Amino acid sequence: MRNNDFLLKNAVLADGVAVDVEVRSDRISRISPGITSELPNIDVKGNYLLPGLVDLHTHLREPGKENSETIATGSRAAVIGGYTAVSAMANTSPVADTAGVVEQVARLGKAAGLCDVYPIGAVTVGLKGDSLSEISAMAQSAARVRIFSDDGNCVSDPLLMRRALEYVKTFGGVIAQHAQEPKLTAGAQMNEGAVSSRLGLKGWPAVAEESIIARDILMAHYVQSRLHICHLTTKGGVELVRWAKSQGISVTAEVTPHHLLLTDDLAEGYDPIYKVNPPLRTQADVDALRTGLADGTIDIVATDHAPHPSEDKDCEWAAAAFGMVGLETALSVVVQSLIKTGLMSWPTLVNRMSTTPAKIAGYEDHYGIEIGSFANFIVVDPNAEWKVNRNQLHSRSNNTPFAEMVLPATVVHTFYRGVHVVRDGQLTGMKYE
Repeated sequence: MRNNDFLLKNAVLADGVAVDVEVRSDRISRISPGITSELPNIDVKGNYLLPGLVDLHTHLREPGKENSETIATGSRAAVIGGYTAVSAMANTSPVADTAGVVEQVARLGKAAGLCDVYPIGAVTVGLKGDSLSEISAMAQSAARVRIFSDDGNCVSDPLLMRRALEYVKTFGGVIAQHAQEPKLTAGAQMNEGAVSSRLGLKGWPAVAEESIIARDILMAHYVQSRLHICHLTTKGGVELVRWAKSQGISVTAEVTPHHLLLTDDLAEGYDPIYKVNPPLRTQADVDALRTGLADGTIDIVATDHAPHPSEDKDCEWAAAAFGMVGLETALSVVVQSLIKTGLMSWPTLVNRMSTTPAKIAGYEDHYGIEIGSFANFIVVDPNAEWKVNRNQLHSRSNNTPFAEMVLPATVVHTFYRGVHVVRDGQLTGMKYE
């Protein structure tokens, strides 16, 4: 018997079905009510058993920016938040634009051993938008990169975007676009609207996002390749994606938890904790994003976890870095925004935060709770509440906009490849070997 062979008792699936789950040799061997076994029993007391969450948009900063986050600290934050797979964005130093760098990221993820860390490759060399990166080499490397993004920078050159879509089409990859027309957002600090006018901060118009979304939808259709829209924030953007799907165009989209709950009104106090790229928008945008996620126009939730050291956020607004941490709060914020408001069910949450992101990226070890699959799952208490304490986060940075908020639902247990990495909401010190 292995140390991580066990029987999970008294679990409830997202659809309300009560089951026990037996795990042997890291994989699920039985799913059924009333299982008896000689294995150690873990009683989860009627709490929800869900597939591990999957994030397609995580900034882990390593290599080069370890004062903000490392792959090890980011992995700890991930499993505390219920994530068993995260996708490491390419804006590291050096940039993840070669096979060597993405393989380094994958090795560091394996060494951390708490969750799967899948590197995302840069679309252009150095994220500069001048020439394509080593897309084929990264795809053929040991890291087997399938998602490419210059996140933080838009691939604004339409010819480069077309060529990138053509390259990834050859191996079934996807381009994840940060939709931001740079000439419309130079020096922009927050959403363009009534609040930016009152505060005297340069505005970031919705059309800067929507114009790139529209262009790239048409480009993806022309090339017959896969496009993914990062961190959608506007009502108009939701409508563009909805139209594209009605036309059969191969586009997917994500929304962040913070854009589902927060609005640009929070900038009134000039607190840079609310400074993020793309910016917080209006309540009308938030409502459209919630509806779009609920009805499937928006395919997934992605955190855009963006850690920064305190010196980069504890300063005046104009000098502050863009970004928020989100791995540890994402599930609770989605429950607050969508389930508590009656817009979405728990099975739909599983679809948007676990199975669909895994399928978009081709992360086959995270397709769901099935016999024979790796035991990558979490136990969630849907009735619990917790207060966010920025000093108790497991990320190396604590730039959360949710500090002192009371949020619903807690992750009680996280299992990664059969290993019990989080028990009773605390790291166990175990890792996958």
